[in-house]
Amino acid sequence: DGFCLPEWDGIVCWPEGVPGKVVAMPCPEYIYDFNHKGHAYRRCDLNGSWELVPGNNRTWANYSECAKFLTNETREREVFDRLYLIYTVGYSISLGSLTVAVLILGYFRRLHCTRNYIHMHLFVSFMLRAMSIFVKDAVLYSGSALEEMERISEEDLKSITEAPPADKSQFVGCKVAVTFFLYFLATNYYWILVEGLYLHSLIFMAFFSEKKYLWGFTLFGWGLPAVFVTAWASVRAALADTECWDLSAGNLKWIIQVPILAAIVVNFILFINIIRVLATKLRETNAGRCDSRQQYRKLLKSTLVLMPLFGVHYIVFMAMPYTDVSGILWQVQMHYEMLFNSFQGFFVAIIYCFCNGEV
Repeated sequence: DGFCLPEWDGIVCWPEGVPGKVVAMPCPEYIYDFNHKGHAYRRCDLNGSWELVPGNNRTWANYSECAKFLTNETREREVFDRLYLIYTVGYSISLGSLTVAVLILGYFRRLHCTRNYIHMHLFVSFMLRAMSIFVKDAVLYSGSALEEMERISEEDLKSITEAPPADKSQFVGCKVAVTFFLYFLATNYYWILVEGLYLHSLIFMAFFSEKKYLWGFTLFGWGLPAVFVTAWASVRAALADTECWDLSAGNLKWIIQVPILAAIVVNFILFINIIRVLATKLRETNAGRCDSRQQYRKLLKSTLVLMPLFGVHYIVFMAMPYTDVSGILWQVQMHYEMLFNSFQGFFVAIIYCFCNGEV
């Protein structure tokens, strides 16, 4: 009697508090982006109740040590602002060009074939990825990632004052936006893999039935990501159902990242094998000719064309974790990824549609 009752505030499960004492809890490790060496604090008042915000019927807690990663200086805020601008422009250009490409391939009946159907699925996956990013930003950041970071770091995470949410329905929209973003992100990786599998099959399978495999490719590209994203959402809801799911929840991320990394690795292997075959055929074609420079130029051209189609740029930083939101290496990685990822749809539309001889 007289002690503050144990309580879950949506982030930490607070133990029983002694009146007049401050309770300290380690920053939760399941929130991957938190500073795990810090502590969160609550005060139990002399009446045996958790201290409230003056003039407001909300429980006070201090998460400033956990949220150190958000205390950006002016230079770091400029970096986030620049990254936000890069991917917004990139995805907007990609979305526009892909929309035109889908209309072209869909309108002209002479372009209707298995190869172009697969291209259209890939285009749509890029479009949904771009749109889901815009929706996620609108839900999480209300139009500006930079403004939201400033608002959160100054008002919320330095002193979280929300009472334990009895009704979590207020966060449903946010969770749905994040879940759909992850699903469309995964489908995009898997449709890039489908393109690689299709091209690889045409080269290495003498009797390849395109129509027969189209339904299989469709189920693979849209269905398999639904399986592991649904599994992630179920586990997240059961084990780490924080206010919104935009912050990583420790090892739960691997439920989604392992299948995506597997798709990237398999596609890279297919890419290397196809380049090997192209190099072999070029050597056979140019056997006895003295000019080897033309042979290398053709191989280089083929390689550069295939790189965005196979998502080869993903392999560069795929093994690097997002553990430190600072530093030169992190900036290089993020600028590289935001630039190539956001404009990849634009390059794919150019290669598969606008530079397609059939079109």
